[in-house]
Amino acid sequence: MKTNMQEKKAEKDLKLSQIGAGNKTGDTIIKAMLDNVVMGVSIINPQMKVIWLNKTFKKWFPRVDYKKRPLCYKAFYAPAKDKVCEYCPTTKAFRTGQTSTAVTGACVNGKIYKVIATPVKDAAGETGFVIETVEDITVQGRIEEALKESEFQYRTLIDSLGEAIHVVDRDLRFILFNTTFKKWNERLGLETDAIGRKLFEIFAFLPASVRAEYKKVFSTGKMAVSEDRNKIGSREIVTETRKIPVFEGNKVARVITVVNDITEHKLKDKRLKILNKELLHSNKRLKQMVLRDPHTGLFNHRYLGEIIEAEFLRAKRSSHSLSVVMIDIDYFKSINEVYGHKFGDLILKQLAHQLKRALRQYDIIIRFGGEEFVIISPGTDRATIMLMAQRLLESMNLYSFGDKKNAIKLKLSMGVASFPEDRAVMGMDLVELSEQVLLKVKESGGNNVFCAHDLGDLAKPKPSGQDKSPEVGLLKDKIDKLTREANQSLIEAVLAFARTIELKDHYTGDHVEKTVHYAVEIARALNLSKHEAERIKQAAILHDLGKIGISEKILLKKGKLTNKEYDEIKKHPRIGVDIIRPIQFLHGLIPLILYHHERWDGRGYPNGLSGQDIPMGARIIALADVYQALTSDRPYRRAYTKEEAIKIIKEGAGTQFDPEIVNVFLKILESE
Repeated sequence: MKTNMQEKKAEKDLKLSQIGAGNKTGDTIIKAMLDNVVMGVSIINPQMKVIWLNKTFKKWFPRVDYKKRPLCYKAFYAPAKDKVCEYCPTTKAFRTGQTSTAVTGACVNGKIYKVIATPVKDAAGETGFVIETVEDITVQGRIEEALKESEFQYRTLIDSLGEAIHVVDRDLRFILFNTTFKKWNERLGLETDAIGRKLFEIFAFLPASVRAEYKKVFSTGKMAVSEDRNKIGSREIVTETRKIPVFEGNKVARVITVVNDITEHKLKDKRLKILNKELLHSNKRLKQMVLRDPHTGLFNHRYLGEIIEAEFLRAKRSSHSLSVVMIDIDYFKSINEVYGHKFGDLILKQLAHQLKRALRQYDIIIRFGGEEFVIISPGTDRATIMLMAQRLLESMNLYSFGDKKNAIKLKLSMGVASFPEDRAVMGMDLVELSEQVLLKVKESGGNNVFCAHDLGDLAKPKPSGQDKSPEVGLLKDKIDKLTREANQSLIEAVLAFARTIELKDHYTGDHVEKTVHYAVEIARALNLSKHEAERIKQAAILHDLGKIGISEKILLKKGKLTNKEYDEIKKHPRIGVDIIRPIQFLHGLIPLILYHHERWDGRGYPNGLSGQDIPMGARIIALADVYQALTSDRPYRRAYTKEEAIKIIKEGAGTQFDPEIVNVFLKILESE
């Protein structure tokens, strides 16, 4: 009780006699002065409670609720300390009644501060409060620490900084500068050999006020911070400059100047303010709507209809670009079929998170529905969005999605539409066009990025009179779309079935990926048509589909197979063909899958074909399949080295393999 009464009396005395002598105008003026200084100011009572902070202090520590009178050593450190700091100048000021100075350790915001604690005494001469004057010396502390290091370490550190740094003596002569300073001078057409030269010899365009600032830093020993605008030729440069004193004894011997070019930052801020103003206006009607997908946290389909039209209108009015990217996870149905819907939901959530991390802050990501996502990218033209989408695809292909039990790689199809390059009279035209492009990507095999320009006639208007009536044309488009979707569903069903092989034979999953890679590379090297190369790719994906009908005991057997077991293995090409036979548009793959174990000399299976009678695609897959098998660990043996595998392939040329394909394949391996 006594302590609380003492606190209240001391605070009353502070208000009446120390701040404004009871005069409200005086209080206001003094507080305004303290709030507008660049240094932090706080008032601490004898119990080490913070009873007032100026605006600078609050900006440094925005989470501190000073109205609750927190203890200073608990408020400004993380983790909070349980007692007063050993170096605390404030406790010393209370104890001695004299001004005390100290440098803090790293505070909760990672900064280092120089603290000057000044006691405030009452009429009886007792210290009732301490006023702390606090200066951020983080940069100064780091540079001074660097100066104490060896010359090599010091130069490495200073030169690695992105800010231009130079040091001058009391005559304003350069005694040191870093690499960034030199590069800036080169870019601006200024002299780079500055050592020993005076500041104003190099920077003649600087106003006289700069000289006065240096003089003040040397005389007061206090750091100066300024934002400067200087015109060099026709270019205006905005910089943030810190002039930091370096003491020798009690005297400032040098000043370290740290200059940060914030010209672009200021321009971006200006543009951002304009952009934000327009966005706030366009989003006003959306505030009361539910706009988020609860599973991924992304914007939902409801938000798309509003924002795309607002962004399209803004792009037209400002003559800016606007791009839309529609993304679909290839064969997502197979993920659900093999791993379950809970795992599929996890994949969607993880993909949404990775997309948010990879894109710009002002790009808008929307969950369009199911496994489809839409990206709206303001101010981005077709060329830029295609590069961005390609980089996004590559990064997503590399990332492993899933949990500790199962990890998978995703393949994505992306369709791009851009304004003004593509025809559009409203925002949803871009969304619909990107969806059409996406379907073409999936039809071509997926895991790729197309724009309308890549599709030729798709982006062009249909000739007048192509259909006798709008109704006929509309019905035809609807049937085409349903056919494409049905075909895609069938492909996904087959791939879902194929994925289950990986659960039975873990070797097969990775094996298929690499077999496809080599088969496609051989097809390209042989200059086969794009259609034929795509057919070989699809057949390579499904070539081991028939293993679904083979017993796990045989697939995972570590010893040599019996004749009966080997006869079972030889059935898998026919089993695979039987699975896909009901799917009409996959009939072109049947010969490639059925004959991929035939040999050039006719001693293969199932039909003993030889030479040119074996389809070209089957011969290519046969070689890619065997090489990948040789270089992989199997249940019954360790993998061969690359050199050993190549030797076996060479020995098989003309007997097991087409010799021409062997020669092409060996060149591919050399180039890789």
